[in-house]
Amino acid sequence: MPARIVAIIQARMASTRLPGKVLLDIAGEPMLARVVERTRRAQTVAEVVVATTSEASDDAILALCQARGVRCHRGSQHDVLDRYYQAARAAQAKIIVRITADCPAIDAQLIDQVVLALFGLNGRGSSLAGGAGINNDPRFDFAANRLPPPWGRTFPIGLDAEVCTFAALERAWKEASQPHQREHVMPYIYEPQRSVHVTTLVDVPTEAPPETPAGFFRVLRVDHDPDLGALRWTVDTAGDLELMRRIFAHFSGRDDFSWQDILSLFKEQPELAEINAGVSHKSVHDVDQHYRG
Repeated sequence: MPARIVAIIQARMASTRLPGKVLLDIAGEPMLARVVERTRRAQTVAEVVVATTSEASDDAILALCQARGVRCHRGSQHDVLDRYYQAARAAQAKIIVRITADCPAIDAQLIDQVVLALFGLNGRGSSLAGGAGINNDPRFDFAANRLPPPWGRTFPIGLDAEVCTFAALERAWKEASQPHQREHVMPYIYEPQRSVHVTTLVDVPTEAPPETPAGFFRVLRVDHDPDLGALRWTVDTAGDLELMRRIFAHFSGRDDFSWQDILSLFKEQPELAEINAGVSHKSVHDVDQHYRG
């Protein structure tokens, strides 16, 4: 049966470092609208859903989604794993793509690359609209172009795409109990005590890990050579926002430029990297104050 692939963008107004950031303006459009439109360009994705909270502060996110014709699911503020699971279930997703609303540079072709890698496929999926042309079973339970330490990342921060099967998400939803596992959605799937990892730089990406122990998740990390993991193209601070505004202004406010175009811009204007060079990236073990007590 063809795969129904749904991208779920998590978004809320209550950001700790830059409150309301998901609706801040970037070259004439709210950041969330930028993320939605760039994600919609992914050819393997059948639908884009925004998953926000039931808090009154996120009514503005619902209003934006309604104005743009985007399905919006509302759920728990702190249990983001439950919010994702309920959104995926309502959208009848077979494959889930996790995107965060603070990544306006997200790249559609890179999303397609990670989705196809989950199935052991290469290419850009030009004839795979919404996953309708993908008829084989996934080779992996989870694929991503970044993972937290000890694994690392080789794509710039802000191009993050995590893809998993509904079965893997449902198991995580049922079994995950630690605060960071609930808030960051996917850690339960890729943590080493229950997963076997391979990477596209070392292993054949079309083959699932051999001799995967029973009950373990099959995890693939899609990597890039050379390593570009030190570049920061996400929005968590005022400096990050300024950088994104300059990038989109350079491309005249369009949404159709690629991450390679941004890389070329950074080579032409290396001073851009200095705008947010001092910003530290959050750890997967950082959780909301709600969980810290």
